[in-house]
Amino acid sequence: MNTDRSAAADPLDVEVEFLTPDLRSDLLKRWNEPLRRYHNETHLRAVLHAIDALEADGEAFDGTAVRLAAWFHTAEFDPTESENNDKSAAFTEKTLDPAAPVEEVTRLVRLMGGHRVEAGDLNGAVLSDADLAVLGSDPDTYEAYSQDVRHEFAHVPGERFVAGRVAALEGLLERRSVFQTRSGRDAWEKQAHANLNRELGMLRAGSQIPGGQIPGGV
Repeated sequence: MNTDRSAAADPLDVEVEFLTPDLRSDLLKRWNEPLRRYHNETHLRAVLHAIDALEADGEAFDGTAVRLAAWFHTAEFDPTESENNDKSAAFTEKTLDPAAPVEEVTRLVRLMGGHRVEAGDLNGAVLSDADLAVLGSDPDTYEAYSQDVRHEFAHVPGERFVAGRVAALEGLLERRSVFQTRSGRDAWEKQAHANLNRELGMLRAGSQIPGGQIPGGV
């Protein structure tokens, strides 16, 4: 994948239609809340960077709607709650300029709750792949991601956490592919399977894995 274009600037600084300076500032404050260990500004930057990379590699999608959805997709976040995407969608509907593609952005925000993308949903495929791109990262980055997510959900007891993590990883590996776009599969699929299988093996062997997620998520 050609990432030269996506590496040209900090994605957080790139202008997005309908993302006003005040709205950008408010969202960044949310992404930097102390309770966030993984779902923070670093994650947002990585998602936007991945969107740029997919676009540079020729994927066709509504760049405004997808980038706005990236900014909003965990605008409301509490690791002890399970309705973060629905709450973020409600915040999007309330906050975003009515002239923006509010309905589509809201749909995409909700979609990130399970990453279940229907065939032909180009916007959903790109946003889902960008959000999951960390799964196809190098082993050190993947381990850091795992550590950060486990810290973020430290309130979840160990056995429940492991059970939920195993179910989530198995669910991803049972899919026809983790990534929905051609570019995403080419760039990240092979490494994602290696990372997921490695972690699953350690979990099944009873190792103390620092990473994970609550049941049903990644």
